Amino acid sequence: MSPGLTRIVGWSAAAVLIVAFASLGQWQLSRMSQKQATLDAVAATLASRDAVPLAAAADPARARSYDWSAGRGRFVDRAAFVLDNQIRAGIPGLRVYRLFAPEAGPPLLVDLGWTALVDRGTRLPDAAIVRGDGLLGRDLELAGLLAPPPSSGLALGPALVPGDAVLMTRVEPAAIAAEAGLDALPPRVLRLDPALDLGYQRDLDVLTNTLSPDKHLGYAVQWFGLAAAVFVIALVLTIRNRRR
Repeated sequence: MSPGLTRIVGWSAAAVLIVAFASLGQWQLSRMSQKQATLDAVAATLASRDAVPLAAAADPARARSYDWSAGRGRFVDRAAFVLDNQIRAGIPGLRVYRLFAPEAGPPLLVDLGWTALVDRGTRLPDAAIVRGDGLLGRDLELAGLLAPPPSSGLALGPALVPGDAVLMTRVEPAAIAAEAGLDALPPRVLRLDPALDLGYQRDLDVLTNTLSPDKHLGYAVQWFGLAAAVFVIALVLTIRNRRR
């Protein structure tokens, strides 16, 4: 292969790598901006706590947005929905959800927080969760953050495993609605206010089990660094070959 052709092939390969690495870096910057915008929106919502009715959970135009919400109603006397494989402080557990019927609007899913597994082998929740102790049969005033359900990731296998408490591998509103005998479920869930004396361990962190904006920025710098390194290596090799 002639030197000229070698340079063309080498720079072509370098250009492909540079474009690929730069594209990955740009994607990381985009994800950083999206997540920072989410954090800013949630911070503003929590700072103002200007409550909207619980019925706002069903607004399709706000399906990916965040609102502080409050209202009265009752938990529906149906099985709890428990999300499997939830790790907190290194301890395996479940995230507990129940349907809540507000005085106005359709029933919505309420995130009651995290609890440790009773039996790791069978993935069973505590008997009090199954019975709905302290929740069922009385009027309650709830408040919290209306938010999109947690990301399901790769949808492998069935979303629900029915039982005394319905075990979930992911939160799918359509599957939950079908299991509960409802036509549909609002696209947002109520992340219960941690200050309320209800439910289990919880917070209002909306980026749980995912990368923070700082992490995305770090990865972006790495990808752009690799793109720059490929360019410098290709340039150095070209200069050496010309000197020879």
